[in-house]
Amino acid sequence: MKNKKIAAGYCSLLLVLSLFTVPASAMDESHPMPVIAIIIDDLGSHNPRHEKIVRLPGAIACSFLPMNNATIKLAKLAHSYNKEILLHLPMESVASNPMGPGGLTLDMTQQEFVWALQQDLESVPHVSGINNHMGSLLTQHPGHMVWLMEEIKRNGELFFVDSRTTHASVAMTVALEEGVPSLQRDIFLDHDRDLESVRKQFMKTIARARKRGTALAIGHPYQNTVTVLEEMLPQLDSMGVRLVPVSEMIQHKRERRKTWQAYLSRSQKDVKNSKP
Repeated sequence: MKNKKIAAGYCSLLLVLSLFTVPASAMDESHPMPVIAIIIDDLGSHNPRHEKIVRLPGAIACSFLPMNNATIKLAKLAHSYNKEILLHLPMESVASNPMGPGGLTLDMTQQEFVWALQQDLESVPHVSGINNHMGSLLTQHPGHMVWLMEEIKRNGELFFVDSRTTHASVAMTVALEEGVPSLQRDIFLDHDRDLESVRKQFMKTIARARKRGTALAIGHPYQNTVTVLEEMLPQLDSMGVRLVPVSEMIQHKRERRKTWQAYLSRSQKDVKNSKP
């Protein structure tokens, strides 16, 4: 039964991916401008750059590690700046890298998993979504991802972002199958922390949004990342791209899905009516 659910989820994921090639004639006219969303991970420490991120202009989403020494203070500050707040949920990696407090591991029982997740959520004020910190091991396991998505649904209007720390992740597939509002990361801004590399990745995000309508980038509170964001965010209007909250991008993609489904339906009717 579980395998059937995952197979159905893959079909759903393929449908979402197909949205990127929707013809211009089928696009939702209420969103003519390409949109990007940016999440900055690993926040929550007494570091001046963390506060700089929080104070950046626009809808930068701030993702906080649970139980860090400045998470509560900075999350409240971010909320006062109308930033979207995410829990940067630590998950076990293939390399077993240290996760810090609140980590979820493969050897946990469901009860232990759920308890740890609830503690993590309670440690981040104003949280509206979750994305994974590391997780190259845990996100490959459908059973644990089902536990996660079930708990997300029980906690109200939360969304999930798959940071895609491994191409083998099934997290997005399971989220779709379980009906959890979700996205997956398109671009890492600062896998290479070199200043020119971060600039290049930012422009790659813009190019992807122009080509496909949307792009979701994830970065970290490194100095060069802060520098590039301070430099490039004021230029977005002139680039013809809009920065939106993650939740708005999720809604945007839902609308595109409906548009694509309506387009397919019309196309099928046209083919049927054209037959002699």
